Amino acid sequence: LYEKVVAMLKGAGIEFRREARLDVALCIDVPITLVFLPAADIAKYVGEGNVDIGITGQDIVSESNVTVNQIMELGFGKCKLCVQAPVSSNITNVEDLAGGRIVTSFPDTTKGFFKDYDDKKGTTTKVSFVSGSVEAACGLGLADAVVDLVETGTTMKAAGLEVVHEILTTQAVLIANPHTKHQDIVDMLQRRLDGYITATKFVMMMYNVHVDLLSEATKISPGKRSPTITALDDVNYKAVSSLVSRKTVNNIMDALHDLGATDILVIDIHNSRM
Repeated sequence: LYEKVVAMLKGAGIEFRREARLDVALCIDVPITLVFLPAADIAKYVGEGNVDIGITGQDIVSESNVTVNQIMELGFGKCKLCVQAPVSSNITNVEDLAGGRIVTSFPDTTKGFFKDYDDKKGTTTKVSFVSGSVEAACGLGLADAVVDLVETGTTMKAAGLEVVHEILTTQAVLIANPHTKHQDIVDMLQRRLDGYITATKFVMMMYNVHVDLLSEATKISPGKRSPTITALDDVNYKAVSSLVSRKTVNNIMDALHDLGATDILVIDIHNSRM
């Protein structure tokens, strides 16, 4: 996720230069010092240390058992933390795995998940930690099942595993220290990131349309809040500007063209404040 985070920070105007082999970088024009840490450690530094803001996964926040303020979801790094068992075991009820051997990189989350099942059955689930290659644990005889992240499922299927139960969904999030002394900086960074993320999701669409078709046209392109309508020298036409989702832009252009709109333009947005 490093490249995505760096691109997002630069898009939000957080410029910095990181020297080789250094884990600290000073930002330009804003009073922020960046510290580059392993994702698994970030929530703990934010929740228990002097770090004001961090970017990590919701799964890491859950596993770290610390109190942080989750101030915004960033929309990337999406996956699910799941209990997975060998397809050949034919296990469909996760309760059947209580009391068994579970291998994971998320031991605290896993223990907490199986606690209710253990209390109910009077069993003790053995949870073992490995730092990587979790999916190999069943095939190598170390586990009856694993708890691991699933994004596309390709690695899981290659290891002969299938999802038995979904524990949580996760994505990258911006978190803040609840005791920060720099709330103004936290708020500023949140605004900047929110503006940049909005700019990556939307484009500005502009077109001209006859006044008789204006109502139908604005139904097709209602904008994020509402379209901007401007008078033209030709009293029979209006100019319309509206934010349009990048995912739907071509369908909307086609629909406006078929309606009778003209001079349809799409303009990239580099940043925004909403």
